[in-house]
Amino acid sequence: QVQLVESGGGLAQAGGSLRLSCVASGSIPSFNIMGWYRQAPGKQRESVAVISSGGETNYADFLKGRFTISRDSAKNTVYLQMNSLKPEDTAVYYCQLTSYHTYWGQGTQVTVSL
Repeated sequence: QVQLVESGGGLAQAGGSLRLSCVASGSIPSFNIMGWYRQAPGKQRESVAVISSGGETNYADFLKGRFTISRDSAKNTVYLQMNSLKPEDTAVYYCQLTSYHTYWGQGTQVTVSL
């Protein structure tokens, strides 16, 4: 079993920044992909960014370079640096780890105001 705990969400003004963290614990396979997804009210959950255990990254097209995903494998932690935030970035952000199975965190709320 793998447990994921997110932190770092909160309220930000448009144009501001937030940094999300997700700590994984438990039986973590050495090869895995960790990522961030988000779900806004009334919308489907969508992928934001993912990073493999080898450091390869992939981002959603709509981000246009505003967010950066990184990981510290020694700490089993993945980060999402969010810059130039927009009100449409408001959502619950979820951490995911995929290997033989898929695990989700409980989510952290990000609210961006004008």
